[in-house]
Amino acid sequence: MEKHFSLDEIDDVAAQVLNYNIKNIILLEGSMGAGKTTFIKALCRQFGVSDLTSSPTFSIVNEYVAANGKIIYHFDLYRLTNEEEAYDMGIDEYFYSGDTCLIEWPENAPNLIPLDHTVIKIEALPDGMRHLIVN
Repeated sequence: MEKHFSLDEIDDVAAQVLNYNIKNIILLEGSMGAGKTTFIKALCRQFGVSDLTSSPTFSIVNEYVAANGKIIYHFDLYRLTNEEEAYDMGIDEYFYSGDTCLIEWPENAPNLIPLDHTVIKIEALPDGMRHLIVN
């Protein structure tokens, strides 16, 4: 799946992504400022999350409850200094819980990411649009 969209269209694109054949483990890749957290907020709205969603930069993980009662974990691995730090916090228990895990900066813990995952790549374009690829 590949999309070009404006931020005004982000909720529609998030709904389309959730209707695509995605896994419970979703990696969001893109440079700083590409819109990973903004897209995660849109995904959470589509899941029916009513809690305030924000980047878990300092806590590493935030937990949200979807409208259907299912748990969604939002990880920001940007501040990890090594994979052992993630392992020590029990990240594998989250990843193998069966719950949805939305992961920013997965490249900071590549050996801990389950093989069965979906990758969403987001790129900010010079005109303010976003380019998104789902694999």
